[in-house]
Amino acid sequence: MSHTPLTQSGSSLQASAPQQAPVQDANPQKNRTGFQRIWHATLYSLQGLRAAWQEKAFRQEACLAVVLVPAACWLGQSWVEVFILIATVCLVLVAELLNSAVEATVDRVGLEWHALSKKAKDFGSAAVFIALLLCAGAWITAAYSYFF
Repeated sequence: MSHTPLTQSGSSLQASAPQQAPVQDANPQKNRTGFQRIWHATLYSLQGLRAAWQEKAFRQEACLAVVLVPAACWLGQSWVEVFILIATVCLVLVAELLNSAVEATVDRVGLEWHALSKKAKDFGSAAVFIALLLCAGAWITAAYSYFF
């Protein structure tokens, strides 16, 4: 049983919290503020992109993006169309990054087969698939509008 010291306040007794040492963050990065935080966040993001480049699917989609982003400027008939075409390409890259993060986390927990691990990886894969369908739909629609 835990004993909490009692203190007297006015005419009644109240429980006071035991004295504890201040808790330090397990992650010292959380203490950064301002420009230092932005600088380190940028470095971590670049490390993430470098790690993502090791993934074959991300490399394929990034190489395709290098072609599609300039093509969007040519194919889009208004700035809105250009924006939508580029945004759908970026959405595919974002979905792939998140899928890779899920896969890395699941693999970190354990490499043995588990129904929940499969489910998590399937959800990530489905997100990429939906992003690819949306991207393809936007590009097919823009191409049809441009050529016909």
